[in-house]
Amino acid sequence: PPKDNAQVAFLNNLGLEAFWTTPLDPASMLDISTWTLENQAPLEPKDLPNAFLQRLWLLRPDARSPSCKSPHYVLDNANKSPEEMINGFGEESQCAINPLDLVTAVFMSANTFLQQEMTVRMVQCQFAVPLVLPNINPEEPSRFLLWPLRGVVSQWRSHFSDNNRKVYKGDLASTYMPMVSCVKLGHCGVSKSKVLNNVISGLRSPRETFLHREMDGGQLPRRLSNGLVEIGWYLPTGDTSKDIFPVPVVISNLRGDASTHDKNLSFLCQASSIVVVFCGNLREKEKQLLTSCKDMASNLILIDLSDTEKNENRVVGFVDQNLEEDMGLPGGSVLQGRTLSEKELANRLCDTLKDLLPDKLKLVTLEGVAKLAEELGFNVDEGAVCKKAMATVEEVLKGLDEGSAQFREKQLPLQGPLWSKLAKIEKEERKQRKEGKEIDPQLQKEKKDILVELSSYKMTPAMKIFTDALCTTDKVERTCFLSWMRLKLQLMQTEKQNSPQDLFTNLQTEKKDGMPEHSDELENGANDDLWDSDSFCTDSTFEEEQTEEQPVNTELQISEQRFEIGQELEHVLQKSTEKTIEPQSQQKEHFVSTHDLVIEQQLSMTSNEKKIQGEEMTENGTLSCQRKQRDERELTPAKSDLTSSAKQQMYLDVSFEHQVASCSQPFEPDLPSLGLEHFLREMGLIFELTHISPGSGSHNVLRLPSLATDLLLYGIPLELMDGDASNIPIHWLGCVFAELKRRLPQEQCRTRVLTNLGVHQARNAEVLSALFGVKFPEGRKRSTRGVYMVVLCLPDNLRKDMECDFLLLIDVEGLCSMSLDNKRNTLIHDNEMATVATGLSDVLMQNISSHAGTEFETNFTVIVNALLRIKECGSIPICQLLAEDEGINSVLQASQLRRVSEMLQTETGDRGTNNSDNCYAKTTSCITCVKGPWYNMSLSEPIDMQYSKDLLKLKQNLFDALKKCAAKSEATGLPEFMSRLCAVWDAVRAESFSIGLQNTDIALAFSLMCTELSQWEDSFLKRMESWLMGATKKIFATKAKALDAAIQNDLLSELKDEAREEVKTEVDKLRSKAEAYLMKDYLKMNTFKPILMSNMDDLQERVTEDMMQRLETVNESHCSSAQLKKFETLLEKEQESKLHALVETSKSTKVLLQDTDLEEEFEGVWSKTLSNFDFRPSETDDITARVTDILKENLIIRGLQKHMKKLEVIGQTQTSSFQVYDEHFGYRSRLKHMFEDNNRLQRLEAQQAACNIIDEYNQFVADKSSSPADFSDSYITELLENVEKALKEKTMEIKSAFEVDLKVYLCSAACQDFQKLHDRYSKDRELLTCITATKSTYLAEFMYRFRKRDQCQRVALAFTSMIVKPTVLDYIYRPLGMRIVKEIQGQAKQYQSQRAFHQSLLEELIKEDSFESLLEYLLHYDNFRLRKIQETVVAHLSESNNLEKWRLQRLGEIVGKIAAAVSQTAEGTNGVLSDTKPLLERMCLTLEKDGDVVVTRAALDGPLFSITTEWDRFVRYLMEFLAAMRLDLAQEFSQNVDITQLLQCLPIQPQHSLFNRLRGCDKHCPLCRAPCELEDMGHEVHRALLHRPKGMLPHDSGSRSCISWPESMTEGNPGQSKDTHDMSVACRHLHSLYPDWSVSPEDPTNQMPNEYWR
Repeated sequence: PPKDNAQVAFLNNLGLEAFWTTPLDPASMLDISTWTLENQAPLEPKDLPNAFLQRLWLLRPDARSPSCKSPHYVLDNANKSPEEMINGFGEESQCAINPLDLVTAVFMSANTFLQQEMTVRMVQCQFAVPLVLPNINPEEPSRFLLWPLRGVVSQWRSHFSDNNRKVYKGDLASTYMPMVSCVKLGHCGVSKSKVLNNVISGLRSPRETFLHREMDGGQLPRRLSNGLVEIGWYLPTGDTSKDIFPVPVVISNLRGDASTHDKNLSFLCQASSIVVVFCGNLREKEKQLLTSCKDMASNLILIDLSDTEKNENRVVGFVDQNLEEDMGLPGGSVLQGRTLSEKELANRLCDTLKDLLPDKLKLVTLEGVAKLAEELGFNVDEGAVCKKAMATVEEVLKGLDEGSAQFREKQLPLQGPLWSKLAKIEKEERKQRKEGKEIDPQLQKEKKDILVELSSYKMTPAMKIFTDALCTTDKVERTCFLSWMRLKLQLMQTEKQNSPQDLFTNLQTEKKDGMPEHSDELENGANDDLWDSDSFCTDSTFEEEQTEEQPVNTELQISEQRFEIGQELEHVLQKSTEKTIEPQSQQKEHFVSTHDLVIEQQLSMTSNEKKIQGEEMTENGTLSCQRKQRDERELTPAKSDLTSSAKQQMYLDVSFEHQVASCSQPFEPDLPSLGLEHFLREMGLIFELTHISPGSGSHNVLRLPSLATDLLLYGIPLELMDGDASNIPIHWLGCVFAELKRRLPQEQCRTRVLTNLGVHQARNAEVLSALFGVKFPEGRKRSTRGVYMVVLCLPDNLRKDMECDFLLLIDVEGLCSMSLDNKRNTLIHDNEMATVATGLSDVLMQNISSHAGTEFETNFTVIVNALLRIKECGSIPICQLLAEDEGINSVLQASQLRRVSEMLQTETGDRGTNNSDNCYAKTTSCITCVKGPWYNMSLSEPIDMQYSKDLLKLKQNLFDALKKCAAKSEATGLPEFMSRLCAVWDAVRAESFSIGLQNTDIALAFSLMCTELSQWEDSFLKRMESWLMGATKKIFATKAKALDAAIQNDLLSELKDEAREEVKTEVDKLRSKAEAYLMKDYLKMNTFKPILMSNMDDLQERVTEDMMQRLETVNESHCSSAQLKKFETLLEKEQESKLHALVETSKSTKVLLQDTDLEEEFEGVWSKTLSNFDFRPSETDDITARVTDILKENLIIRGLQKHMKKLEVIGQTQTSSFQVYDEHFGYRSRLKHMFEDNNRLQRLEAQQAACNIIDEYNQFVADKSSSPADFSDSYITELLENVEKALKEKTMEIKSAFEVDLKVYLCSAACQDFQKLHDRYSKDRELLTCITATKSTYLAEFMYRFRKRDQCQRVALAFTSMIVKPTVLDYIYRPLGMRIVKEIQGQAKQYQSQRAFHQSLLEELIKEDSFESLLEYLLHYDNFRLRKIQETVVAHLSESNNLEKWRLQRLGEIVGKIAAAVSQTAEGTNGVLSDTKPLLERMCLTLEKDGDVVVTRAALDGPLFSITTEWDRFVRYLMEFLAAMRLDLAQEFSQNVDITQLLQCLPIQPQHSLFNRLRGCDKHCPLCRAPCELEDMGHEVHRALLHRPKGMLPHDSGSRSCISWPESMTEGNPGQSKDTHDMSVACRHLHSLYPDWSVSPEDPTNQMPNEYWR
């Protein structure tokens, strides 16, 4: 483990600390991906690595997302598509780390083999992949990842002028192409990775190859990935209008600032064809680095991104203004990018690079780059063990350069014609024995000769080396050996199919004016480079080293004539590995390609003569496909080797181009090829030979089954059937299975078989790899024919569901492929393979390819015949269908196969009875469409977004089918599987089936019959659906009688009888039609009639059974619906009662109830309703068996199986209580207490403990019975746990028998107690479940209704108190004051005029004879008058009885008017939710208009009255409050009232009204202050009848010192004081002083006495 540092802590945070000692390997993906059925969002950082790998294996575009979701976010987004999840998650997501760190961390924690798997899938997803991986320990060198890149293979079309549509294929690790490296110096605001993404995307929709800062989590700081070098590829498609570059380009990206990773920078400068430097603001160190880059790099492009204008910091100014010239850079090498966007900058960069492509940049390979990396001190992942394994592979394949056919003949001879001929002879013998004939002597002689010849076999050198390599104890070495063996063979096949001469011609045509830059190197080391395809195109020093490492084969020296053709052309051929490939190989198969020394020499030097020899290679006596094509045209021997070869390849290209364009029927020549599976087949035949020909073989043959078992457990498929020879090595397989059985746990070795059956175009191996991560031989590529198997160990959760421990995956390869054998033998072999594979299967996945074309009929008949033959054996697998696209051809094929599969599913055990999608479905088969990445031409084509969902759906369907098998049959072990294989193979060899191996007519006829029957069935089912609709109407017509059990049962029974008769009648019609159809052909009659009649019987049984179930369902639904309505009615009644009480309580207490209070109230309502509800009584449904099973399981878990017999008494009536016996105590315990009164105390203690437990049980039963729920198994489980817990707390020395007896006693009691509970609820269990599930809804509705009602009554109360009551009081009291005034004026005349009122006041003063009153009269005249009036009013009201009557009368009037206005407003609003505010305003307007009432509406303006409620309910509350208000006011009016207080409340006070009427003009005499007594309104001259004498007023307020009195006044008034003489004034002058007062002098003639004051 590395030292502790921040990086280690980071990895620990991701949960990867355990993988330092044991790195993740491909086997880890079984747990991470293989058994995963859903997209699981990570919840914490430790979930991110698994989520990354799981998504990557599904090729999801969001695989690198570092976001963790909260649990509720996961639930909300479970159904989102991948495109919705990419780049922009919801607010609930949190980015835990930088996504680049996530990728780096997983690569650091994986071994090299898993890294290769990850790399292949990342390239498929168009993600950049690591090339140089930083070390977790900064002191250690970085790791160069070459092995992972060896598996990356893709296709492209370069822009060659002579053949623009030429398809090339190559492994990207060894293909020569320009390498563009991008680095960053200094800080710059432009995202380098985003620019590169735009470069790679070109004119297409942008792809996120390189992670950048604008992606999810990209803005977070990087912890691990600084210094990482990633690479991505640009591959042209041949479309000149869309392609950015004409040739493939590899783009590398150094993460972080290059100034801190100078070693990586130096490496990239030396390795790359061109270096692109993104320059920010540079310091001195960066400037020096930039100069050194120019010295090391072949080509350099600078992009100026500095954000300052200062010359010393700008890139173009740190030397001087002519940087390009001073640094020796070509023109256009410095791009100004400060003002450009990423897209614009990418376009500029593309333009610059296009000027240099294809011939101005040197070509490199990643293999060559790895050698440079090793020299510079990087740790290259291909170590000594790997190189040793690779060298061993070279030894094994020595001689393969002569051709695969010759190699197989020499090194793998057992797979030759003898093995095929022996199989054929044995089949003939089987047939003769079956027919009872004597074995043909000639056959026996031939067989004997073959065995004699085989007995001389000795293990070949290649097989000896191969088996020895497998026997190594170093698992890493063996894994490297197997991986490289597979990859090397696939590479060599690709090289053989790709013609180098065609590439020669293309490059020559493209390169008219000169050679690429690297052509100069040919002069220095052309010979060396020619021998080493892995050489790296750079300095000559590397070439020298390579020359030393690679020996020269003198037999294959380049001739002088070859150089005369042109050294340069040879070098171009050597440097380029753009290999042409047939267009049908359009898949992302992951293998590594490298150039073998011998093969490369042969490709460089073979003449046309040698080419023709290669074409004439034969296998099994048949010409190869190339020979057939050569025979179609004349080759001119006189032409040069190069010309003829090029023309020959160009001829092939024409057909290839046509196939690429159509893609409907790929052309797949059956070239002799070799794969790892051929070596494994030979290994099995070596062992088989020792049994069929004793004495043959050698070299520890007995160890071979163990080796095969090792490989099988490692994941290497085991070949069950040789498809080329159509033979099965029974002894070999028997020993391998025996060894496998020995290694697997004996008690857990149940198996299920899942088979993928599809024709050779269907990409069977790729489909199984996508589903389960396994690797089968790809027969579509190498024309491999055979049946292969791998073993997968199931996880615990699936073991329980599928009732098996291991899943055997079987793949059929090469079915219906073009063969070198004759057509008849091919058809027979195809039928044998398909029959064997189908016969072994529990679940059969039929893989439908849309590329079958005209071969569909043959392919279809093979699969149908296999099903028909296995049907004869009495069983048929559950069929699932996979369509690889949604084209019409695929859908039609899948539909037809589905009909055939369903026709053959006639046994009850084969039917799927729980298919809810189709009530009449007889199978669980379904069609799943998965458009995989297998047809993608190149990396330019993105993965379909729907792919991951479809793949998971297919896997779910397959797992569901396997679960169906568990219900259908018991899983078998490996011996039973081997027995089944032998039985099927014996039947196939003897042709024990009624359908011959060459027959195609029966399958087609059967298919047509299935189509006919399918149409008949559809019509029949439609008629039955119509009948069921009528029956449903009859059932639902019994509304009121729905709960009458007798009536419903009678109706149901009647309808069932009618349904049976209807089904029988319709099926009889179908039988007649079917027999008439079969009579047309006698062959059909004999072959199909049993199947057809059985299908008719099955159809009748299925539809009848389904009709019975659906009638019962409809009836039960009707009854349950009625019960539910009844329950809801009862609940509504209880709720209404409780709501009314709660609202009244709230109204009276004015307390707002909380939610908890309402929940408590609802619980009471709920419990009362359930207790009062009449559930339908149960039919006999005994729970004893359920209780017994639970107790059995409990005893097994506790290891008490020996007491099982005691369980027989469960359910019996108990006659006595629980008793403690001596057997409940151990012998030692009894011996210890034997003297203590015969163990009495010990028994008493145990008896007391048992009684306590029984008491707890009784309480437990009481609690459960009181709860409104049906009996549940969990009750018994909980009961047993309580017993165990109680006994555990006791320290008694008791045996397990005590525990068992006590449990049995309690379970027996529980059967009786809980049976009563179950009987009550059983019939209506679903109803109870339904209403219990919706309890929260009922509660919410209850609370809502209370809140609305409470709000309604509170608003009504507020309206009454704030608006209605003030309006009522105003209506009552506003006219009361005037009424009192009129009454007083009517009864007292002194109040009718001002003069009379004044006179009455004077008279009252005389009567009263009070100085204080006189003084008040003189000084405060107004107050005196007002007081006298108020006293009069109070006295009047006190004496009058009219006040109460008057108020009650007005109260009645106004209440009536309000009620009328409310009624008028409430019209048409019954039960309608309304906004109260506009209705209340309308009511107020109505009241004002019609009732002549003034309404105070100011309070309506606020939000208080704007609620939504039922208006009629609001009106009801309003009328209630109105009535209550009326009663309150009436009661108030009837009580004694304080008159003074009442007068103060009146709007118009009577005393003030009277005062205003009697007050006059309020003017006083200026001399004596006597009031004016004129009553006319508006008089201008005032007059007082009685003036006041002098001295009546205080001096300061009334005397006038300026007035002189006339002499006559003093003479006539002897009492006149002497001192006033000077203040007197003549009376005749007063008018001039006070013109608005009339003061007349005394008239001498008047006989009346003078005014007393005169």
